[in-house]
Amino acid sequence: MTVLPAPIKMSIAPWLNVRDGKRAIEFYKSAFGAVEVYHIEDPDGNPVSRLSVGGAEFWLSDESPDHKNFSPETIGGCSVRLILTVPDPDATFASAIAAGAKQISPVGEGHGWRMGRIVDPFGHHWEIGRLVHPEPESSKPKGGSIDG
Repeated sequence: MTVLPAPIKMSIAPWLNVRDGKRAIEFYKSAFGAVEVYHIEDPDGNPVSRLSVGGAEFWLSDESPDHKNFSPETIGGCSVRLILTVPDPDATFASAIAAGAKQISPVGEGHGWRMGRIVDPFGHHWEIGRLVHPEPESSKPKGGSIDG
């Protein structure tokens, strides 16, 4: 009897390029309570790591200019912001600041969210928040759910 694999759940997981992967791993553990679920190192000791924050996963590695993978520090900015949805934005925001992030916008309420924005020590921008009011009908997908 052939055993079929479990259905594959679609997802998107960002891959962050940083200048110091080992230090970044420790920052995300301290700031967000991240857990390392996968880790390898190249011959020079540079990590490739998959981290989970409450089940939300992302990857990180040292930048690799030879492969066109640059950190925000190298390019002088970041083209993507990350939204970290958490039960207590105030506590997570404070934890990130204590771990070395810098505040961009304080935690406050607007557009139905309680959210604040930080930049981590590696140049990545994070919006940390949670929905506090139901989304208006006009913002929901038309013709059914997005889950299919």
